[in-house]
Amino acid sequence: MEQQAFGGVHHTGRPVRPLWEAMKRGFLGRCPHCGEGKLFSSFLTTVERCEHCGEEMHHHRADDLPAYLVVVIVGHIVIGAFMSVEATSTLSTWQHLAIWVPLTIISALALLRPIKGAVIGLQWAYYMHGFGGEEDRIETHPEM
Repeated sequence: MEQQAFGGVHHTGRPVRPLWEAMKRGFLGRCPHCGEGKLFSSFLTTVERCEHCGEEMHHHRADDLPAYLVVVIVGHIVIGAFMSVEATSTLSTWQHLAIWVPLTIISALALLRPIKGAVIGLQWAYYMHGFGGEEDRIETHPEM
């Protein structure tokens, strides 16, 4: 059976979870399931389970993906802005450092938590890494 955009059932027999809604809820720091409970207990530490609906969050595997996405996003914005300023002004190296280093650090820190939340929302919507009720399988390959 095919996955349908609005409701329906996955080919696995599980109900379709709303991807964009779950990612938006995670981006806003809320539980991807109910949208009410907090997703984070501190800056980047997720709660064990949602205080509102009880959905377990401890098994998520966001790992390094949020950091990679932040580097790509902030890098493109900062490099584009830097090149535009460099082409239209005559700032010294120290002036560039005073502008771009703090802007890069602040932007990266501001985006890291929302992007981690969106990644967790994506994992929840696709039943990944324990959000489907089963443990991740670790495949081992025999020596060749």
